[in-house]
Amino acid sequence: MPGMTKRATTTATSRTKTSPTAPVLGVRALNRATLARQLLLRRSALDARAAVRHLVGLQAQNVRPPYYALAARLDGFAPEELSRLMAGREVARIVTLRSTIHTHTADDCLSLRSLVQPARERELTLFRRGLAGVDLDRLAAIARDLVEAEPRTMGQLREALSATWPDADPRALGVAARCLLPLVQVTPRGLWGRSGQVALTTAEHWFGRPAGDTPTIDEAVLRYLGAFGPASVKDMQTWAGLTRLRDAFERLRPRLVTFRDENGAELFDLPDAPRPDADTPAPPRFLPEFDNLLLSHADRTRVVPPRYKGRAATGNQAHRTLLVDGFLAGLWKLTDDALVVEAFGELSAAQRRDVTEEGQRMLSVLHPGASYGIRFGTVVGGAAAPAGTGKPAAGH
Repeated sequence: MPGMTKRATTTATSRTKTSPTAPVLGVRALNRATLARQLLLRRSALDARAAVRHLVGLQAQNVRPPYYALAARLDGFAPEELSRLMAGREVARIVTLRSTIHTHTADDCLSLRSLVQPARERELTLFRRGLAGVDLDRLAAIARDLVEAEPRTMGQLREALSATWPDADPRALGVAARCLLPLVQVTPRGLWGRSGQVALTTAEHWFGRPAGDTPTIDEAVLRYLGAFGPASVKDMQTWAGLTRLRDAFERLRPRLVTFRDENGAELFDLPDAPRPDADTPAPPRFLPEFDNLLLSHADRTRVVPPRYKGRAATGNQAHRTLLVDGFLAGLWKLTDDALVVEAFGELSAAQRRDVTEEGQRMLSVLHPGASYGIRFGTVVGGAAAPAGTGKPAAGH
């Protein structure tokens, strides 16, 4: 990326703990490095498919977040681009990392899922009482036949499996099918501006080819660092929902560079990955709920100031978030007639101007032709307090 040429060349000498001479990366340096990997420091010229691959998928519990995530990251993105990829079966929605739905490329759907399969099997143990007497191999075979004959909703799949195991918990049967098989959500679910219930088939059936080779843990570490580094072992374990990854990092140590954070934790990174200066400007960005930027590190202070810990979600419901100067600074939402920005604290006049400009851009990309104003508020005790109205979004 232009302007991101600063590199580190120091490698830790100890294989068991951080070298006391390893360079220290402060919070702002970590922030800028992570934003650069996440395509949020400067918008990228990558196309949507290449961006989805680089980011190792986009969290997608809801339909719209992947579109907002790419709009914040890519120059020239239009939502129809991702829709075409989805309709053309080049990307799809599938349960992978942390047992959550992600939008992945076809290649990653067919290979990455098998990498995190141990975590899916651990999840299955939570439902063992409801699966008493159920032959899981047989269940997987029957479920595969059902969804490959025609896409099924989870309700239809549970009903069909209950005919074979009437004494089992129907919900547990559905969870078992989801954990044992790489089930993708077929279109029109996930298309921009379209609606459709969740219907499932196998990745192999949807893409018309067999599953690829499972990537090695070492390969996954390198991809993770490329998208989220510099990072610790615990950071990657949080992202992947996997454990015991220390050995992979140790194997890769000769190929990596190491740092310390301000608390002394060891951070690994790719030698040639961008690590911009800590004072590199970071423009405002509007991110969707559940954006991986905020979920993929054990220590999230590189993006979330300690005083705002927990403010990006209410219970299990995540909010759409606003970055200012690279850090979480508020929430946002769309009403019938406005983009409402709810800052956690006071924004300067310059910051409000930059946020307004970025909001106008986001609206023009994802909601062209709509008439939205931009209003600012302040989040007080979890609720928004109106604090004035911005100028209407240009062209809306």
